[in-house]
Amino acid sequence: MGNDRVAGARSQSGGRDQGPFWKRAPYLIVLALASVVFTYPFVWLISASLKPRTEVFGNALIPRNVQLSNFADVWDYAPVLAWMSNSVVVGIAAATTVTISSALVAFGFAYFRFPGRNVLFGLVLATMMLPQAVTMIPVYLIWNKLGLVGTQVPLWAQNIFGSAFYIFLLRQFFLSLPRELFEAARVDGCGFLGLFRRIALPLSRPALAIVFVFEIQASWDDLLRPLIYLQDTSLFTIPRGLKSVIDTFGQGGEQHWEIIMAASVIATLPMIIIFAVAQRHIIEGIATQGRKG
Repeated sequence: MGNDRVAGARSQSGGRDQGPFWKRAPYLIVLALASVVFTYPFVWLISASLKPRTEVFGNALIPRNVQLSNFADVWDYAPVLAWMSNSVVVGIAAATTVTISSALVAFGFAYFRFPGRNVLFGLVLATMMLPQAVTMIPVYLIWNKLGLVGTQVPLWAQNIFGSAFYIFLLRQFFLSLPRELFEAARVDGCGFLGLFRRIALPLSRPALAIVFVFEIQASWDDLLRPLIYLQDTSLFTIPRGLKSVIDTFGQGGEQHWEIIMAASVIATLPMIIIFAVAQRHIIEGIATQGRKG
């Protein structure tokens, strides 16, 4: 009975013994060191945001004098809540449009068979090699001609045409779906859009979640486009707002770096929360799809 229980426990944990601790110790040490290296900058940022002005750039991670008023001063000196609201609106719009458009294009490349498909897909991937600086001026001239410079539309509307990276990612996922499901639906009279909406999308939720979260993060951290297209302070996103805070209280300003650090912590926390919440669902979804396959 005892051996059966041990075998059952091993089978429930994945069917393999992890081995003695001394064999796993080097990996655990490397992971611990890597964790310290990656988390230290954020820990330092939190520590600096709690310090008075004269101690901001000290190396002590535990402030000698905790100054919580730095966070209150951020809300007094800058409309951080409005900037974060703008970032949320722009991020959701950008993530939604790029997820839907990229999924449509990826489904077309994965499902349909037509001459030149691989060549056309290669051209789509080749666009990833174009630096953003190459297309920056032509894209700006287009938005200026449309009269949308100075609005938030250029920050997300380009995603209507999809993203080459996300198209590649979703195409690979669609190719892993059983084609028999689509053929059976076609026999039952389902149209191509029905195949996409009723079969492809429900089965590709993990991949769609990855695209959505990645684009939310990319939009949240984007500074270049807000710098180019936004002049009205009330329309600033959080990166553009932080840039104005740095210009006011940092370089060439009053050198209130404690306020800048506090604003950076406020801007960083939402992405950490989103990733912490979404990571479990994404990993579980991918694992579930893997077990089904």
